[in-house]
Amino acid sequence: MKSTEKSFGTKEIAATALLLSICIASQIFKNLSVFITGPIVNTCIILTVLLVNLPCALAMCAITPVTAYFIASSPVMQAVPGIVPLIMLGNAVLAVAVRFLFKPTVMEEDGIVNIKSVIMAFLSSCLKGIVMAVTISLWLLPKYISEDSPLHANLGKLQMTFSAIQLATALIGFVYVFILLIPIRRMMDNPSD
Repeated sequence: MKSTEKSFGTKEIAATALLLSICIASQIFKNLSVFITGPIVNTCIILTVLLVNLPCALAMCAITPVTAYFIASSPVMQAVPGIVPLIMLGNAVLAVAVRFLFKPTVMEEDGIVNIKSVIMAFLSSCLKGIVMAVTISLWLLPKYISEDSPLHANLGKLQMTFSAIQLATALIGFVYVFILLIPIRRMMDNPSD
């Protein structure tokens, strides 16, 4: 797979716009299940790092929580809007981890799915999960959801959503990436086919 980080033009803008539009469209289903939107957003962030570049992925990391807030804002996002920049941070940690840990392993000659790429996918997912668990689940939610808040009864569920479920949706996103990279790599290696 050829790296696209050295050049940036119309194809890269189009790829970023397409992946961002997929993220935004998936947010319609956010309140239906986090296991629909979460993996799609994570997949798009990862693919943007791999196929375009890290700055475009970081822009996507900043845009998608804001669009989620306006498209399908959950009660916790409305009650604690400070959650939005921390979601941005978690997504950015994933993008940076993908760039420096995962991307070098999928560019190797021994194939997309190899033991190193699987380990780096798991590690990248863990980093996102840990950052979101510490900043949102352990700090922000307990601090800003008071005992008299109607959300307090669901605090444990909310903490799980912004920790273990973030890890799970990132892992599912990597599974989608492994599946999608096989035809994408063939297409990029043989553009005339």
